[in-house]
Amino acid sequence: MTRRLILMRHAKSDWGTGDDDHDRPLNARGRGDAPRVGEALRELGWVPDLVVLSDSARTTETWDRMRGSFDHEPPARPNRSLYLAGLGALQDVVAELDEGIHTVLALGHNPGWEMAATRLSGTPIRMTTANAVLLELVWGPWAEAICSPAVRVHRVIRPKDL
Repeated sequence: MTRRLILMRHAKSDWGTGDDDHDRPLNARGRGDAPRVGEALRELGWVPDLVVLSDSARTTETWDRMRGSFDHEPPARPNRSLYLAGLGALQDVVAELDEGIHTVLALGHNPGWEMAATRLSGTPIRMTTANAVLLELVWGPWAEAICSPAVRVHRVIRPKDL
């Protein structure tokens, strides 16, 4: 048995909406890509039990556009510590998860998510907007699973391939 972590970068955002990076919304392409990735996750059976996400506008909107893809909407926990964060913050958040949670969707940003996916998997993974890396981790407490060297990439979902 394995734990599953879906590491996903937010969908494409709109750079023409002001100066505050945290409040940038999605652009038209991002609004279309997010639900397509959600549908692909559902079709693959990678339905999250929980969503942890940065509290930025673009990650929140990405989740808002994806959540209708699932038969039962999983709870979502926005977390300021995941804004522009990397592997360390991800490990801290995931380590606190309930042991009954099997699949987690973590929505965040680059360069942190790309570096996290690469470090966890041991292989270079490029994460453009709305890419989702499906990672299989060893079974055990989340704090141990997220630090295990035995992480396997199940698949990378890219909107352009859907």
